[in-house]
Amino acid sequence: MGTGISAERIAEGGAWEEFCDALRAAGAVLRRPGSPADALDRAEGCRYLSRLTRLALERFVEYADPTAPAFYRLSHETAKIGCDNPDSLYLNATIDGRYEYRLRGTRGTVPYLGFGTYYGHYGSKARSGCSGYLEATQLLLGADGSFEIVLSCDHQPGNWLPMEPDTSMLIVRQNFLDRERERPAELTIERRGAAGPPEPLSSTALATGLSEAARFVAGTATLFAEWAEGFARRPNELGPMDPAVTGGAHGDPNIHFHMGYWQLAADEALLVEARPPECEFWNFQLNNHWMESLDYRYRRIHYNKRSTVYRPDGSFRLVVAHTDPGVPNWVDTAGHSRGTMGLRWIKAAAHPRPRTRVVKHQDVPAIPVLTQD
Repeated sequence: MGTGISAERIAEGGAWEEFCDALRAAGAVLRRPGSPADALDRAEGCRYLSRLTRLALERFVEYADPTAPAFYRLSHETAKIGCDNPDSLYLNATIDGRYEYRLRGTRGTVPYLGFGTYYGHYGSKARSGCSGYLEATQLLLGADGSFEIVLSCDHQPGNWLPMEPDTSMLIVRQNFLDRERERPAELTIERRGAAGPPEPLSSTALATGLSEAARFVAGTATLFAEWAEGFARRPNELGPMDPAVTGGAHGDPNIHFHMGYWQLAADEALLVEARPPECEFWNFQLNNHWMESLDYRYRRIHYNKRSTVYRPDGSFRLVVAHTDPGVPNWVDTAGHSRGTMGLRWIKAAAHPRPRTRVVKHQDVPAIPVLTQD
């Protein structure tokens, strides 16, 4: 795409019209045969597309310059992607394998801190995956908890996060067990060898950014709609995810996922039981059909390693229900009758599959505990 052509497309409004047309086409995800038709799920689906659009513009327009990287949030309380973790603080930065970067920070006290470099994105036809991963236990830290990481394709001494020529994004994950008490890492990133401010916005960059943003919206919505529809074929089960699949979706290589689809009548509850393995972190969460976590700001829709009430043998039982059954570990459906769900073990010694069963809500207090294998 030549600069002159891009300038003409921007000046005449063609690039903007193409962006809007692509967003209109992305709305087809709401009409997929597997999409729910009730008012709440459809409303959330429309909101989901608007949220993806907001995130896409952040990534591909506002923070798209790899010569002047800065952290932004690609998933948070009001914009969510692919079973986003309510216990996580996600930070993203646009990078490029042609350059080298320096990341500086202080460790903080958050239990899990991981840095990953990735290539591709959900709407791209290029390969997608992880080019390098480094987590806090591997870091060389100063006495004050400070550290510096070099991001590059060529091996570096000390803290090194590998990149590949087509690397395009850095994702930092910080997992909390108790947000009120734990401090996140404080981080900055810069391009090595940068001199002076970045170049002004070009027509080519804007046209490309709008095009990639539209692809991201459609690609993200379609990918996770396909996941949800696949899970829905076996409702109320949690099955193991193929690491190659989650890795291709820019997952954390230290996470082992179990995902599924829940669907409950008004008088039903879903029991989720397991004995956690030795692990650094685990949690369970409820999502809507679009694989957005339910609104954890106002509802108890997830539990983690610290917040769960355990049984004497170290196992747990979570109870997914529309109203409080009067037992520990109630997971609130927040007005939904269906959706997706996920359980993640992080840096676990084993990956036991949780047991699930649907029961009558009124019977929950008296139901005996399943014995664990």
